[in-house]
Parts: sequence; structure tokens; C-alpha cells
Amino acid sequence: MKEQLLERTRLFAHTAVDVALSLPNTYLGNHIKGQLVRASTSVGSNYRAACLGQSKRSFVAKLSIVIEEAKELTSIFVASRKTISTQINNNK
Repeated sequence: MKEQLLERTRLFAHTAVDVALSLPNTYLGNHIKGQLVRASTSVGSNYRAACLGQSKRSFVAKLSIVIEEAKELTSIFVASRKTISTQINNNK
């Protein structure tokens, strides 16, 4: 399970970076790009740090950070979807 989560968080970060690179070069697009890259790469790095934790408390603390970042990513993806949907609708 640990190895699968390590791989999934790595792939997630790579996919999120690809999505970020596809966003428009506008003020909002650049802002979302930065947040998306920071949050998506943080999920994997904090999970890896949790796996190296010296205690169960340390593991729980690092997993809490992972969960916070994952929630933030959900918000970023929702905002990105809204932005792109609006652009699509405006181009019709």
C-alpha cells in the first residue's frame, strides 16, 4: 500500500503540473498555476515525509498536511473548471 501511494502521489503531481502548464497566461491562470504546482507537489513530499516520521504522532501530523493540501487542490480544480467552462461558453 505504501509503495502504491508513493507512486500515485508522484503521478498526481506530474499530472497536476501538466494541467497547470495548459492554463492560460492570464493573471488568474498564472495564480492558479502557482497554487496548483505547489499544492500538488506538496501532497507527495509530505506523504514521503510522513513515511519517514520518527513517531506515530509525527506520521499523523504530516498526514494532516497532506489532507489540507488535497482539500486545497480540490478547490483549485473546481476554480479551474469554472474558468475554462466560462471561456468555452464565451467563445460560442
